[in-house]
Amino acid sequence: MISRHITRGLLALGAGWVLQSSALAGGLERGGYNIDLLFDPSRFAAESTATFVMPQRKAKNVTDTNPLNGDLNTIPGYSASADDSENYFSPRVGVKAAIGEAADCMFDYSQPYGAHTNPGAHWAGAGDNIETKVNSDNYAVTCSYKFDMGPGQFRVIGGTNYLKMDGFKERLVLAPGTPGIGAFAGTGVGRLDLEGDGWGWRAGLAYEIPEYAFRASLMYYSEVKLKDVSGTVDLTTLSPVLGVPGAIIPGVTLVPGAGTIIPVSGSTSMPEAIELKLQSGIAPDWLAFGSVKWTDWSQLQRIPFYNNGVEITSLDLGYRDGWTVTGGIGHKFNDQWSGAVSVTWDRGTSQEYGTQTDSWLFGAGVSYSPNQNVEIRLGGVIGILTGGDSGPTTIGGVAVGNEATYEFDDDLVAALSTSLKVKF
Repeated sequence: MISRHITRGLLALGAGWVLQSSALAGGLERGGYNIDLLFDPSRFAAESTATFVMPQRKAKNVTDTNPLNGDLNTIPGYSASADDSENYFSPRVGVKAAIGEAADCMFDYSQPYGAHTNPGAHWAGAGDNIETKVNSDNYAVTCSYKFDMGPGQFRVIGGTNYLKMDGFKERLVLAPGTPGIGAFAGTGVGRLDLEGDGWGWRAGLAYEIPEYAFRASLMYYSEVKLKDVSGTVDLTTLSPVLGVPGAIIPGVTLVPGAGTIIPVSGSTSMPEAIELKLQSGIAPDWLAFGSVKWTDWSQLQRIPFYNNGVEITSLDLGYRDGWTVTGGIGHKFNDQWSGAVSVTWDRGTSQEYGTQTDSWLFGAGVSYSPNQNVEIRLGGVIGILTGGDSGPTTIGGVAVGNEATYEFDDDLVAALSTSLKVKF
């Protein structure tokens, strides 16, 4: 039999390790949702985790496929390649407290979703994207009630969360060098700013046998309906002349709303998810752990935004469902030091349009406990973002991705993760 003293260290190690890889999943996922702190056996525990992710996605052989707003392959100053990705930081802070002998509650703050692509204004795909950034703030309360069942304990879990999101997208509406009309373009850049919020809930079950470092948990995270997503489309960099019917080309309005800021609104939902996690001691001081997660990213297809019932613009995502599978091994060297290695496969959510292909991630790290009240974890991930291409497609019968085509090779991604837990 594995001793309770050893299994506590192993349980903490396995519970926290998948955090490194979750910040690299598809769709708009960054840190995702995580309730592992709820299982800490201490009466009180507080944890802070920070993950820094460094993707290296590069686009090449870029072709501007919509010359009507300026042929960027012929106008000087636009490149056929670009660095598409930006580094990002994913934090999480949580506090857990036991309530009596059977109940536990946890409050946590995280940034579960986000995105940041920044190929810039001087690549041939600028008509599709110059810079896109999505931010999120999530506040959650999760509680559980446990009772004895067989050799272990069974938990019923439930909670709620409030999610706030905002972001922007800039793209080239009209190239300054376009023959005949480029003089009216200014910088030619249009910007969409949006924000919205909503509530969600979570529920699940778990079973633990501490003597064997065994835990199985199944969690459901509901969708979060962002009913009132509102913002503006800023076209003030363009001359108002472009918005006057027939002012330049008879019978044609080149850029409706040029020179103005247009209020817009729409609605969408962040997806529901189901996650199964397993871990078990397999020998004295050794632990195997793994997880499978499904996320309903396919509900994010084409998100239109309106002004007075007229569609002004849209966010075109065209995602498919996401699957993330992780497996790993942990080892407790002594009372202070533990280590683990893991492998994660994430199915890319992009289809014909976008750069989110499959990824393979390899993680390793250590956990150090100078005493029974403090635990410090440090880990790293290196991975491969598989190659592919992006081009025109249709979503719900509407053509998207018709501003540019491009290719991308297998690229590297790396991440560093640190965590500090205090418990008593």
